Amino acid sequence: MDIINPMDIMKPINISSKELDESQPLSSVEMGKLWVTYFGNSMSVQILTYFLHHCEDEHIKTLLQNGLTLSKDFMQRIEKVFEAENFPVPIGFTKDDVNLGAPRLYEDTFYPHYLKYAAKAGLSIYAAALPIVMREDIREFFVYANQCTTILLGQINNVLFEKKLIAKPPIIPTPKGPDYIKEQNYLRGFIGDIRPLHALEITHLYDNIENNTTSKALLLGFYQTVQDEKIKALFKRGLDMTEKSVKQYIEKLHIENLPSPSYIDHLVTTSKYPPFSDKIMLFHKVDMFSMKIRSFGNSLAVNGRRDLSMLYGRTLINIGLFVDDGANILIDKGWMESPPKAFDRE
Repeated sequence: MDIINPMDIMKPINISSKELDESQPLSSVEMGKLWVTYFGNSMSVQILTYFLHHCEDEHIKTLLQNGLTLSKDFMQRIEKVFEAENFPVPIGFTKDDVNLGAPRLYEDTFYPHYLKYAAKAGLSIYAAALPIVMREDIREFFVYANQCTTILLGQINNVLFEKKLIAKPPIIPTPKGPDYIKEQNYLRGFIGDIRPLHALEITHLYDNIENNTTSKALLLGFYQTVQDEKIKALFKRGLDMTEKSVKQYIEKLHIENLPSPSYIDHLVTTSKYPPFSDKIMLFHKVDMFSMKIRSFGNSLAVNGRRDLSMLYGRTLINIGLFVDDGANILIDKGWMESPPKAFDRE
């Protein structure tokens, strides 16, 4: 496929507004999106610094270095905006949240899986910001973050595939021509004449399995090393919930003889020495389970079978309860920073 400059096929519109330049204060949208981007990347810096400390494979090390460089770069760019706006820079996470002297917790081949998992989460934030961020300099930042993360994801996929750490997604027949849905049983999923999965349903099942197998392996390492018993119990609940979901999604593909991503739990070592603070581990899993809500919402939006709708619906309820309980622990321990908020009129 030939890639060309978009402006070669689009006509320019020579309109600019002073109400969208840097002289204007940040809107609530711009504050919120910059704040969450800074906060998330402050977490990534600490996680990736530890991973780099225990990485020997040169290609994977380069991926980690690229991910770390991008996170630091995004933070520095946001700090400049915040300083110009007299906006308080979030504390986020610091060197106090990581112990580089801790033994290896994950094998090298886990790291590209993790990077893909984290980059997809970042991309969902940057892409969602683009339609609603109005100030031109902030919009340009999110275009830049989106492009950088897309390039990184391409590198990650190349390394994963070249090292045979993942297989190609399922292959299905090419349609013989356009087709229309003529029967209501197209929506069935439990009894009677159940149609095969269509391409978008397969896509989201595959993606959710890929995300959840990585999430489970990460959580397994956290479960082994977390110190607080209440957080440990929450992590065990997350492990059981994720395992159940993965099995159900894999079954949907295997019934139709379609391949699925594999478990990567074996890439977690048996170390019980914590490399990360309980605070960063709990926030990470609450944050990533929150991201799953968006992922499953996207899955529901393109789904056409009632059995999958029910499956995703139940999962969303369980994830919501997990996130709520995790957030309560963060609040109880004084670990949850507040995003910018509207005036309190009371």
